[in-house]
Amino acid sequence: MPRTRNSVATRRRHKKILKKARGYFGARSRLFRTAQEAVDRAQLYAYRDRRRRKRDFRRLWISRINAAARINGVTYSQLIHGLGQAEIDVNRKVLADLAVRDPEAFSAIAQQAKAHLS
Repeated sequence: MPRTRNSVATRRRHKKILKKARGYFGARSRLFRTAQEAVDRAQLYAYRDRRRRKRDFRRLWISRINAAARINGVTYSQLIHGLGQAEIDVNRKVLADLAVRDPEAFSAIAQQAKAHLS
């Protein structure tokens, strides 16, 4: 019996990859093998960087809080410790937002944290 090929499935698979590669430069959007490599790499980076983004934002928030805390005469670690002692439950995202948008409110929180430092 002669060998048969499933060209319908192959075309469907190729179209799926080439659709994902739309907008890529040159052969990366036109040739199947090159497009497949580019799409695989892009999906790998996307997966990795969805996790990395969380780390990057936390680092950004911590540096903003540290800068604002030092303006108020306390270090980042002292501020976080003081907030724990004062039982003030504010996460780093909100603290960083306050430091940038509302320095007076951040100063009030920093003063409360400072007062509870032993």
